[in-house]
Amino acid sequence: MKIFAITGSTRYNSNNFKILKFISEKINPRFEVEIFEGLDEIPHFNPDIDTHNPPENVVSFRDKIISADGIIICTPEYIFSLPGSLKNAFEWCVSTTIFLNKPVGLITASVSGKMGHEELLLIMKTLDAKFEKHNQLLISGIKGKIDAQGKITNKETLIALQNFIQNFESQFSNELI
Repeated sequence: MKIFAITGSTRYNSNNFKILKFISEKINPRFEVEIFEGLDEIPHFNPDIDTHNPPENVVSFRDKIISADGIIICTPEYIFSLPGSLKNAFEWCVSTTIFLNKPVGLITASVSGKMGHEELLLIMKTLDAKFEKHNQLLISGIKGKIDAQGKITNKETLIALQNFIQNFESQFSNELI
C-alpha cells in the first residue's frame, strides 16, 4: 500500500517532517510511505495553464497523489492559516478529482494550530478527500513535544500519534487481509 505523505513546512528537518518520519517508521510494514518535501518547487498557481499545460512538477505532484492508496498531511500553522506553499499545491488540485474519496490523514503540528487545522479540514472537504474525525490530529505546542532527533518526548503526543497510525491503517484493513 502506497502512502504519500506531504509535509506542509518547507523548513529542512522540520517538526512536521519528523512526525511524518516517525509515522513512516511505526506504520505497518505493508505500507510504503513516501515523504514529499518539494512544496517549494511547485510554481505559483496559474489557472491559465492549470488544465492544458501544467508545469512538470505539478503533474508529478498530482501523479503521486493519484498513485497513492492514501495520503497523510502534516503541516504547521502560519499566521492562523496554512503555509502558502501548501495551499498553493492544493490550488493546483482544485480542477481535478485526484482527492475524490482518497483516504487522508490530517495532522496540524504547530504552536497553536487550531485555525490552520480548521482551514486544512475545509480545503480537504472542498477537494472531496475522505477523512474522518479519528484520522485527524491537532498537536499544539509541538516544539516542546519532540526533540531535535525526532523523538516524541511527550507521552500524550506519543499515544495520540500511535492512535492516529492505528486509525489510519484501519481504513485499509480489508485490503491488508
